[in-house]
Amino acid sequence: MAQQITANQEILDYVRATSLRDDQVLAGLRAETATVPAAQALQVMPEEGQLLALLVRLTGARAVLEIGTFTGYSTLCMARALPTDGRLVTCDIAAKWPDMGRPFWEKAGVADLIEVRVGDARATLAALREEGAEFDFVFVDADKSGYLHYYEESLRLLRPGGLIVVDNTLFFGRVADPAVTDIDTVSVRELNTRLHTDERVEICLLPMADGITLVRKK
Repeated sequence: MAQQITANQEILDYVRATSLRDDQVLAGLRAETATVPAAQALQVMPEEGQLLALLVRLTGARAVLEIGTFTGYSTLCMARALPTDGRLVTCDIAAKWPDMGRPFWEKAGVADLIEVRVGDARATLAALREEGAEFDFVFVDADKSGYLHYYEESLRLLRPGGLIVVDNTLFFGRVADPAVTDIDTVSVRELNTRLHTDERVEICLLPMADGITLVRKK
């Protein structure tokens, strides 16, 4: 019995030919991001961006929180899935990354839906709680050492029935190797363990891209 498909380049090309719905704005931002060192490791796959947009629509989300903007590709995908009166708050440690994405948000006509907050994500999340913010959907894709903290804060900010999507939960396969003990790998591994036993939520870890975990707040 088949247990898993190996996503070699031939399979990936087939998936993109039969599933990916791309356009010039999305492709343009990916091309711009490709000029950044280490972009391949940090950029979400186009299939993941499409999945995020679909999940935003499926959940009927009107308020989205993104922890970790980078160049704003996932931001763009999710913002385009929002209703015209929707809101997306995205946070990053440095303004230069979302600034790369902003012209593409403007081309897509969604820049007015996006609020960028620059600074330490812990401070941003604390400020959002003080403001009484509530979100329908949260995407976590930031520094891995902060994942446990980001998860708990996201859960506080999320409405009941809302969805958290956590990226990189397989972390290049390192989480499955107990010999790997760097802080990022250990942090992702600890989050996965926490999620598995957390009765406040329902979960599903998708073996897609670098691991994507869907977390529904009960």
